[in-house]
Amino acid sequence: MYVWPRMCPAFFACALLTLLISATSVAAPVVRSSLDLRVPVAPAPVAVAGQAQLIYELHLTNYADKPVVILAAQVLNERGASLLDLRGTEIEQRIGHPGVTDDAAVQRRMLPAGMHAVLYLELSMDAVSVPHTLQHRLQYAFDGDGASQLGMVEDSPLRVDRTPTPVLSAPLRGGPWVAIHDPTWTRGHRRVLYAINGVARIPGRYAIDFVKLDVQGRSTRGDADQVVNWLGYAEDVLAVADAVVVAARDDMTEVKNVSAHTKHALGDATGNFIALDIGAGRFAFYEHLKPGSVRVRVGQRVQSGEVIAALGFTGDSTGPHLHFHVADRNAPLAAEGQPYAFAGFELLGGFATLDKLGSSRWQPRAEAIATQRHAERPGANVVLKFPARGD
Repeated sequence: MYVWPRMCPAFFACALLTLLISATSVAAPVVRSSLDLRVPVAPAPVAVAGQAQLIYELHLTNYADKPVVILAAQVLNERGASLLDLRGTEIEQRIGHPGVTDDAAVQRRMLPAGMHAVLYLELSMDAVSVPHTLQHRLQYAFDGDGASQLGMVEDSPLRVDRTPTPVLSAPLRGGPWVAIHDPTWTRGHRRVLYAINGVARIPGRYAIDFVKLDVQGRSTRGDADQVVNWLGYAEDVLAVADAVVVAARDDMTEVKNVSAHTKHALGDATGNFIALDIGAGRFAFYEHLKPGSVRVRVGQRVQSGEVIAALGFTGDSTGPHLHFHVADRNAPLAAEGQPYAFAGFELLGGFATLDKLGSSRWQPRAEAIATQRHAERPGANVVLKFPARGD
């Protein structure tokens, strides 16, 4: 049997003191309540102008007991490489506060205690560079507490949705048409959330408003206040796929003058509309259709390119146009917008801003971009032609 040597009690006291000093010399991490980060809908890549785009939202909620100021926001791939690094005014341009009608009246990067905000994100890259996962890192400060209160928060990796993008035939014939959408508009389709049936969603995440132009870039002939003078008015609207009609409305009337148009209740904002089940849990929506023009009924099967209605001026609209989007449910507002592409169109050019729309010709396309586009979603405010027969 081994006999332990006799030791001085002072030895144990010294050893214990050494352990206590070592344990207290490593500072414990600061634990604080700050931001909750969530992505309700994982992005799926969609082709735009030869690149892959990821379009989605990062929801932020301040769970601290004091205001938080967002200093920087990064999007990282699975290797930790930065795909997007936003700071200062770049964050201000991309952040929105749901329920705040005058976004200019708030300090965009500051979230008071209990405040919710949305960071709208768009990433463009080569198709081969689309990441498998995304992660978000935010740097923040507690407002008024100085540099000593700086913090950082990261969320868990988010898997990119690899569901194939539906490739659709044209919803209209010929052109030129301007495809109106822009992710930077604070009240554009991309940034409008609807909390219907207890869930906040963005049905128009990928919505496009199509307005017809002439070769000079004008959208009307004669008096622009006359609805019938708009070039796209009463144009045929086409089925974008072999599909089943799951919703149709054709009971809303139309004013003769654009200036006489009034605001509608939320349930009437779409105007006369059609919804098609295009398969794989996706539904195509056509809105603002001409009264009496809807040619289909619920349950009817339609073929790609078939005329289903005419472009009109019903519901909430600033002028005759076709609103088109794809969503994950048969509901105009209570659904999440989903990506889609068109089988083919001719790219003519585009508008950098829409302040000249209807009064000046568009800017021609860049020579480096091919005229004929295939299996792509039209970019923001581009001018294009669909096939003349709509196929």
